[in-house]
Amino acid sequence: MSAEEPITAEPIAEEPITAAELAALMRELLPIGLDADGATTRLAWTAEEEHARRWFGARARELSRQVERDPAGNLWAVPDGPPPWWAVGSHLDSVLAGGRYDGALGVVVAFAVAAREPVAVIAFADEEGARFNTPTFGSRALLGRLDVEDAMQRSDAAGERLRDAFLAAGLDPDELASAPDGLARMRGLLELHIDQTREVAHTNAPVAIVSGLAARMRTQVLVQGRADHAGTTQRDERHDALAAAARVIVRGDELSASTGGMLFTAARIEVEPNAPSTVPERVRLWLDARAPEAEKIESWRDRLEDSARAIARECGVTVELRTAAMSVGTQMSEHVREVLRDSAASAAGVASAQEILCWAGHDAGVLAQAVPTGMVLVRNPTGISHAPEEDVSLEDAAVGANVILRAVRALT
Repeated sequence: MSAEEPITAEPIAEEPITAAELAALMRELLPIGLDADGATTRLAWTAEEEHARRWFGARARELSRQVERDPAGNLWAVPDGPPPWWAVGSHLDSVLAGGRYDGALGVVVAFAVAAREPVAVIAFADEEGARFNTPTFGSRALLGRLDVEDAMQRSDAAGERLRDAFLAAGLDPDELASAPDGLARMRGLLELHIDQTREVAHTNAPVAIVSGLAARMRTQVLVQGRADHAGTTQRDERHDALAAAARVIVRGDELSASTGGMLFTAARIEVEPNAPSTVPERVRLWLDARAPEAEKIESWRDRLEDSARAIARECGVTVELRTAAMSVGTQMSEHVREVLRDSAASAAGVASAQEILCWAGHDAGVLAQAVPTGMVLVRNPTGISHAPEEDVSLEDAAVGANVILRAVRALT
């Protein structure tokens, strides 16, 4: 762990967390990475994320917390008492042109809770995986379940390797093996997050409790064909990588529809040479598949592999599928869920907090495999996320923050 400068003591707040307090905490955070169109871009291992790290340090010092960065780049603001501590937090990185509250709201709430209770505030590194396709990087490193060699060789859209970006951020890839040592300092984790669907809104309550996370898989598809003239190359002479990739997308969607209870997205595509008059030579494609049970995704993937082989023969190309990331899904701690339900029952404006299955990936879902974890989702009336239109009522967020606060007090 690397520590930053010492700090001076500040009084501990006693009153409930308010919307005004949350607004004040995030006033200097929300402009970081914000563009003229209202979109937020704070990709991992960039200058914008470094700016957010400085914001984290400033908030920690206001609370007399020592700031540490572990070998995976996770930020910790730790209390004076000896570990293990309950941790509260989320992440500060974003997707490309994303929303204001995804991740950031959970870190802001963590600081509000830490003003009242001796919890560790944590901001996980590279939760989104938007730059190098390395989602939940920091939490997986804490569990020792990060394929370091594979991750460090991944490149962003500009061709920069994660290894180089990691070194430029002042971190050493060779020290990642020691990241799991930090897990012993954590008694458990509570995470607040904006709902990325309309499910909480449909409950007519400001918050809901997460029962567990759906299984999800990111599959990278590489299609290799041959570049040729778009106007002179006859159909039976073509080795069109993009035409083959389109067939893979359609087949992936058809297979997911026939599976039932599954979501499929062709999330990203890169085409080379991407020229108007050239038959595409190479395509890189990323597919996102989610389901309540991992078995459904694994069956879908097996059938897609079979289809990809047939498509490759038909189009005269090669098609390679590789699993970029896989989460089998997880259940949150039953005890923590019970505490969160009780805490919500006593919160103002909450008649009852329902439990829902979360289809997004979160660090709390990763750590649930090793320590007690719980999640609170805050109502999002539009369901929009990963977009500039993402929004949430800070009054609702304050309700969620006080649910987390009550739960911390019950758990410690």
